[in-house]
Amino acid sequence: MADINFDLLAPGCRTCAGCGAVIAARNLLRATGKDIIICESTGCLEVTSSQYPLTAWKVPWIHAVFENAASVAAGVKTALEAQGNDHTQVIAFGGDGGMVDIGFGAVSGVLERDDDIMIITYDNEAYANTGVQRSGATPFGASTSTTPAGLASIGKKQWKKNLPMIAVAHGSKYVACVSIAYPQDLQNKVKKAMKIKGARYMHIHTPCPTGWGFDSSKTIEVARLAVQTGMWILYEIEDGKFKKTMNPELKPVEEYLKMQKRFKHLTEKEIKIIQEHINKTWKELDNLEKSGVNLRTIL
Repeated sequence: MADINFDLLAPGCRTCAGCGAVIAARNLLRATGKDIIICESTGCLEVTSSQYPLTAWKVPWIHAVFENAASVAAGVKTALEAQGNDHTQVIAFGGDGGMVDIGFGAVSGVLERDDDIMIITYDNEAYANTGVQRSGATPFGASTSTTPAGLASIGKKQWKKNLPMIAVAHGSKYVACVSIAYPQDLQNKVKKAMKIKGARYMHIHTPCPTGWGFDSSKTIEVARLAVQTGMWILYEIEDGKFKKTMNPELKPVEEYLKMQKRFKHLTEKEIKIIQEHINKTWKELDNLEKSGVNLRTIL
């Protein structure tokens, strides 16, 4: 394990105990090195890592507003290129609120133009910074402050927005899903993405103890169970070719759900619906991988 004294994100910033987003950022920076510029949208990690006049970032870092981190990053890259700098990596970094929802237009623009930047979403599956409201990335059945479970509601009624596949549909050359529970996989994919020119997209699953309702010592356990139950799938899509990078024997999804307060209201019937959705998705992705179909030509 790396010495924290040499990490590019200082220890002791103001995140909640067990915050998945700060684990994601630390592993990201271990893979990128210093020759980068981070353009980060408003969100949990931004407000906890950069209260003026202090900062936890040991690399060049820009605070963008919720809706335009990707646009700011594209502008920074254009300025670097005008200066003859073709080596500094520029990363647009934000939570699911900032990337999947509010900033989606800017993300779409970068992907469509194929700007030479990396877009990374750290996904805690809610607007955790402002009160754990529902986001497009919130999973089906989760109770949030704007989709509270009760007599008339099971929580969020929609399935999670699939931004990685949306990125592929835009023509992105490299798309990857990673988890903080598997740091080597995360870092390997970041390093691979850095060697590719054009718009690249990465989605990091980052459990949130405060918003999801589990003990802060269990963050990695929850993240690992998400992968082991199929609630989160580790894969990459390079030049349109889909490949799983982990293929576990799936555990029952109930093992993952029961660890979190946001799912405690679910009945056996609703858990079965989620399990069936996972099984269907898993089978479809198996078939996709075996087919060798190029997604960039059909999406």
